[in-house]
Amino acid sequence: MAQTLTLLGIESSCDDTAAAVIRQTEGQTAQILSNEVFGQTELHADFGGVVPEIAARAHAEKLDLMVEVALQNAQLSLSEIDAIAVTAGPGLIGGVMSGVMCAKGLAAGSNTPLIGVNHLAGHALTPRLTDALEFPYLMLLVSGGHCQFLIAHSVMRFERLGGTIDDAPGEAFDKVAKLIGLPQPGGPSIERAAKMGDPTAHRLPRPLLDREGCDMSFSGLKTAVLRARDALVASQGGLHEADQNDLAASFQAAVTDVLVEKTRRAIEAYLSHDPPTPAIAVAGGVAANTQLRAGLASLADAQGVAFTAPPLKLCTDNAAMIAWAGLERFRLGHRDDLTLTARPRWPLDDSAQPMLGSGKKGAKA
Repeated sequence: MAQTLTLLGIESSCDDTAAAVIRQTEGQTAQILSNEVFGQTELHADFGGVVPEIAARAHAEKLDLMVEVALQNAQLSLSEIDAIAVTAGPGLIGGVMSGVMCAKGLAAGSNTPLIGVNHLAGHALTPRLTDALEFPYLMLLVSGGHCQFLIAHSVMRFERLGGTIDDAPGEAFDKVAKLIGLPQPGGPSIERAAKMGDPTAHRLPRPLLDREGCDMSFSGLKTAVLRARDALVASQGGLHEADQNDLAASFQAAVTDVLVEKTRRAIEAYLSHDPPTPAIAVAGGVAANTQLRAGLASLADAQGVAFTAPPLKLCTDNAAMIAWAGLERFRLGHRDDLTLTARPRWPLDDSAQPMLGSGKKGAKA
């Protein structure tokens, strides 16, 4: 008889406090019974980015409430949950600790199994939740704190082909938006402004395209925008709305060009494994950018590879992906005990060289 599992997921790695309930009968499509997210954008708006101490305090205040709402909307009690999955890293350590401690308390109080989940695995396994994607598939994880190409070989095995060596794309979007006077979060602001701008107005660099491999860099691109802005201010005494739009469009075009070309290289490396059903998926907050999605979809079509992009609400940080990753691990017999610890760094591919630097949403992994 097929086993049905119901898991509670908890996510608090950055500035979203989230709880969700997932149910799946073995061999069937999973159901998202609830998926609740409390965002902290207003709390950090005056600071131009996420303040770790504020984020951690807000998580501690909201986690139990979000769990309660998630259970209520799923019309379940904690006693009907088979296991509790929680993000145990990587991320801002205060937020991760808040989630882990909450999950531990719930697990101990209800005698429910506990599963620590790698936040990146949550993103990387989301295409299996939404599209039942078969292993192995290529994953582009592109967000505010991370940017990596991963081959998902199994629930427990990921092979990193490359990643950003400095700023993640989402972090670059936020910083560039601040530089040119656009509101936070930067991703949506840049995309809106870019629709009214000329992507050829400024000749911005496409970093690392002259080097082999799939590694990326966005710090120099951000600096190039700064210099272009300063030149405009010096020549005309200020920055006009048309200038903001042109800078946004030029920057967005440069990021898209880099990601599409690096994805092409990643696809070549992935196809060398002769996958039976070749597919590439994209997830993370920057995956919401329509120009990037269009570029990746067109590339995948040209390469004869299926393209998958989860719904936007499952691209950004959420607890449904954590519950799903926990469910996949739970079916394989994985369990954690109350010694589970929060980890600011937690690479998916332990055999790969460590990524350099630290992004806005936590340490590179």
